[in-house]
Amino acid sequence: MNIAYLSAGSNMGDREVYLREAASRLNGLPGTELDRLSSIYETDPVGYEDQGAFLNMAFRLRTSLGAEELLDACLGIEAEIGRVRTIRWGPRVCDLDILLFNDENMETEKLTVPHPRMHERAFVLVPLLEVEPGLADTLKQRFPGFPEVDLEGGIKLYRQIDGPAAFLQSE
Repeated sequence: MNIAYLSAGSNMGDREVYLREAASRLNGLPGTELDRLSSIYETDPVGYEDQGAFLNMAFRLRTSLGAEELLDACLGIEAEIGRVRTIRWGPRVCDLDILLFNDENMETEKLTVPHPRMHERAFVLVPLLEVEPGLADTLKQRFPGFPEVDLEGGIKLYRQIDGPAAFLQSE
């Protein structure tokens, strides 16, 4: 089994519903189980700032899928939920990013793992470190100067989550 850490975000429509839908669809992938997730955080937009606040969270998956298969599945889930790519870093109903995949370092035409900008984004790091606090040491080794952001700026707790089962059942 592979262990993958993903970041999820939404800033359009019923943001929490879209996060639940993404989690449910990830959990339903063949040979995949969503076994940990973070609380939901509300965050200021980064990059393109003329848009609403995001809800963000992180997931840990156990999956038999390979990294690129998981990426394809994530892109399919985004599309099924209604994501349309128009503005880079713009508004979206659903965004799923693979942050880490096992302990692998990979760079292909489609995927770079670890995610190349994760150490610069509090909206990724805060939920990720809630899911797996021990990753801080790993990230310090992979990213000199980690973290490169204020882990308290522009991010606030939106909703505490009591585990995957409670989150998925409250749909």
